Amino acid sequence: MARLSDLPGGMTEHLLKLPLPEFEDTPLVAGPPLAERRVAIVTSAGLMRRGEDAFAPGDADYRVIPGDVRGADLFMSHISVNYDRAGFVEDANVVFPIDRLRELAEDGAIGSVAGHHYSFMGATDPEKMAAPADQVAGHLAADRVDAVLLTPV
Repeated sequence: MARLSDLPGGMTEHLLKLPLPEFEDTPLVAGPPLAERRVAIVTSAGLMRRGEDAFAPGDADYRVIPGDVRGADLFMSHISVNYDRAGFVEDANVVFPIDRLRELAEDGAIGSVAGHHYSFMGATDPEKMAAPADQVAGHLAADRVDAVLLTPV
């Protein structure tokens, strides 16, 4: 991830002037112990399975990633010049730690791994993402997910 001071030209000033949306506070909700939780991954890495349509800049939709996916079957369409994808190319778990979640489930540290995970495109207007995020929340609830690992990119 680039530091603001490392960005070219007026990009730093541009980013600092962008409006930030306001969201209503949500109270913390207690849940079961971690060893009983069903965990899903939600990422902004612009991931999809090979062969699916790539994200376009500014897309607010999402891709569903099956829980049995192999890292080698994922493709990253995140195209920011400010993001180095070398780590992802070497090991998809850098941004989508599915193998680590499976290990945690096998060890009993978490209850289970969700049947589906979700990827959005980073650097998208958060207000445009509100409706798709609500859809994903519904999918997570239907899959009985009670913990989400967020991997922002």
